[in-house]
Amino acid sequence: MKDPVTTITGITYDRESIERWLFTGGNTTCPVTKQPLPKDSDLTPNHTLRRLIQAWCTENASHGVDRIPTPKPCLDKAYVLKLIKNLSHHKLQIKTLTQMELLAAESERNKKCMVQAGLPKAMLVFIVSCFENGQVSGIEEALSILCLIKIPGGESREFLCENDKIIESLTWVLGCKMENSATVKSHAVSVLRILLEDASSGVLERLKPEFFERIVGVLREKITQQGIKSALEVLLYACPLGRNRKMMVQSGAVFELIELELGSPERRTTELNLGVLSHLCCCAEGRAQFLSHGGGIAVVAMRILRVSPAVDDPAILILSSICKFSGTSMVIKEMVDVKAVSKLCVLLQADCAPYLKDKAKEILRSHFDEWKNFPCNFSSLSCLLEYKVSS
Repeated sequence: MKDPVTTITGITYDRESIERWLFTGGNTTCPVTKQPLPKDSDLTPNHTLRRLIQAWCTENASHGVDRIPTPKPCLDKAYVLKLIKNLSHHKLQIKTLTQMELLAAESERNKKCMVQAGLPKAMLVFIVSCFENGQVSGIEEALSILCLIKIPGGESREFLCENDKIIESLTWVLGCKMENSATVKSHAVSVLRILLEDASSGVLERLKPEFFERIVGVLREKITQQGIKSALEVLLYACPLGRNRKMMVQSGAVFELIELELGSPERRTTELNLGVLSHLCCCAEGRAQFLSHGGGIAVVAMRILRVSPAVDDPAILILSSICKFSGTSMVIKEMVDVKAVSKLCVLLQADCAPYLKDKAKEILRSHFDEWKNFPCNFSSLSCLLEYKVSS
């Protein structure tokens, strides 16, 4: 132990370990006693144990044991408020932001104190100020701080109600050219994800075409894995509104989503990707853009039963929308050529949710008369015939 602290359950832990357990791991119980241990419970420094450890280190210095340093005093709310006040002085901004960033990265205890002092709101206000003044200096540090300390759940809705320029400011950041552009954009879209996760329908209704163009730009540039996933989540939060789906399609979202999926991304990215695509294929413009890409049907069919149940659902919905509303003879032939029909037959025999099998049956029945005439090389045609007869 380097900084022993005692919890309200009477057990002593090293501060770094117990804070990681509580704040990063999301746990709410004492590891030893299993009693409730709220995140906001006090961790009391165990000075006696620390002095004993330091004395032992000193006695064993000849064996190569280094003496642990005395922990720094806890960061207090008054000091954080002083730092926030310094942001109003232009000459102190960069120095203050750098100091805040170092403190946030130092420990979970510091992050907790900074959140309690209102630092998330202060950082968002600072970014809005930069947007209004056309200032890019300090934005990188402010976004890094927000990603380190996190905006508490529930507070984001309040922030957006108080200042309607927050979304516009972060959209502006995504279009700015500055050093470490990839990192800055990744952090900006991560902050947008947190803000929009709990946003009201009123906020989502006010999103502009430029917003979706910038988010799709993040997918096109493939800045970072975290940035891509955050951008996909932002699109997913905005998808339920028809006007937003239309703007996404107009910004080229469908094409970029298919291109991203053709790159064989990791599982979570595929789940988000197809989730957004299933929404966009609900509108005629989205289906038209989907079919204009030569790899759309193929990559969606390929993902069925190969990634996770969370992918199978939107993949089947996409194929269902395409067959029901855009099932031209060319599309029907393409589904045979890329083995989408074959994959649907395989799904009928797989261990998956009954409603997915029902959806697959519905797709197969809808164009059975056309598909049965194709020279098929898949052995599951008999399965197709069986379900046609049974229906």
